[in-house]
Amino acid sequence: MSVPRGLTGQAEITGDLNLACDAVIVGSGAGGATVAAELAEAGMDVIVLEEGGYHPTESFTAETGRALRTLYRDGGGGMAIGRPSVLYAEGRCVGGSTVVNGGMSWRTPARVLDRWAEQDGIKAIREKDLDPYFTEIESRLSVGRQDPETIGRDSELFKAGADAKGWNIVPNQRNQLHCAGTNSCTSGCPTGAKRSMLVTSVPRALSLGARLFADCRVDRVTRSGPAVTGVTGHVARPGGRTGPKITVRAGTVIVAGGAIQTPALLLRSGLRSVSGQLGRNLSLHPNAMVTAFFDEDVSGWHGVHQAFQIREFMAEGLLLTAVNLPPTMLAGILPAYGRELGALMADYNRIVTAGPLVTDTGTGRIRNVPGLGPQVFYRLTDSDAARMVRGVELTADALFAAGARRVLLPFDGAPEIRSPAEMRRLLARPVPKRSMQLYSIHLMGTARMSEDPRRGVTGSFGEFHGVSGLVVADASLFPGPVGMNPMETVIALAMRNAQRLIERLPS
Repeated sequence: MSVPRGLTGQAEITGDLNLACDAVIVGSGAGGATVAAELAEAGMDVIVLEEGGYHPTESFTAETGRALRTLYRDGGGGMAIGRPSVLYAEGRCVGGSTVVNGGMSWRTPARVLDRWAEQDGIKAIREKDLDPYFTEIESRLSVGRQDPETIGRDSELFKAGADAKGWNIVPNQRNQLHCAGTNSCTSGCPTGAKRSMLVTSVPRALSLGARLFADCRVDRVTRSGPAVTGVTGHVARPGGRTGPKITVRAGTVIVAGGAIQTPALLLRSGLRSVSGQLGRNLSLHPNAMVTAFFDEDVSGWHGVHQAFQIREFMAEGLLLTAVNLPPTMLAGILPAYGRELGALMADYNRIVTAGPLVTDTGTGRIRNVPGLGPQVFYRLTDSDAARMVRGVELTADALFAAGARRVLLPFDGAPEIRSPAEMRRLLARPVPKRSMQLYSIHLMGTARMSEDPRRGVTGSFGEFHGVSGLVVADASLFPGPVGMNPMETVIALAMRNAQRLIERLPS
């Protein structure tokens, strides 16, 4: 396996490291890699520390188990504790979650940006301010629609159902360049067509002189009085063993570990926010999965991960999508065991999975628990639960309209249903929140921006209120949920905030 120049993995580190640079960046995902490339291009000496390992494109296969072990934190099995609990997944590798997401690339809705500006006084955040960044992102990452021949039968059926209902459905925008349509996004793109940070901003940053250390966990942000001085951490050896110590001295620290790991790092570093919001205000776009069985072969492994989105119900905070899952992932969420599960999985090639994404109004929080690390707690509100039920019903309606013969709902104890009328009779009774099977891949808000230090953890450009030199560059900055895929928002904010840092460099 070839390793790019400037990238060092754990095997090459044999003793303690004492390093110095202008800016140290924690995390190499959408935010961290973007900031690294921008600062390196401006001539800054940049070091990136990534807790996960380096896995190049040629190492990716369709083996889900291997991907879960190597590319995800905790095998993709995180859980936000609540009623109901919500499963979530975080990428942990060079390139972060962009390596394992579906590549959906959408600009932040103008109404969301306006709300952030008006409610939190955030500067330079409206559509006209971010438009140049979105334009540059979409050019660099080859954002566009799929080639028609890569749209699979599962997506075609989903669109047919929406069309039959007369609903607004749009082709997906994805950061891809002639995607082959192998539906391998969540296991790492084996062709490099998905323009993740692994194949874009990371190599760009390295070519401009940045240094990246993989398999390096940051334990603390260090300070002297009100200013940061760098970070300390250690090399993560295979099997979870602790390797040599790492000390990086830097006048600027950019934390981009995501909405769970960023507040966890800041809290264990002894940092506190006057607002009391550090680690709070967690939004996670709860999702649920409807499983539909058709008479025809669907072969969900053939075709892009997600080709369309139903936008008909956006005003209600509902976005409906179809995303066929690999067999091992699907088997893990089906409400069956033993022979019953085997019988369901025998029909895998005739299954379409789809579901709603809810723009949540409830929030959660992150707490560091000694011996366990960051623990996530989340409360699904009654109104969000009601919208989830409606989203599930609408999704099933579309699938029945497309020709589904039977459908499984994501509610514990719910029987198999065979018609919309049967579903309505079932859902006429209240659905207990505790019965809902929910998951999330969009985690945001735990270091929220606001110009008012009493309301937010960070200012308009990600600067931590009251701590000089400390900047946040990931989805934890969001003052609230964006209602759609957040990756492009993260990258745009990272570019914008990096530009502010560059403008303030001494001439």
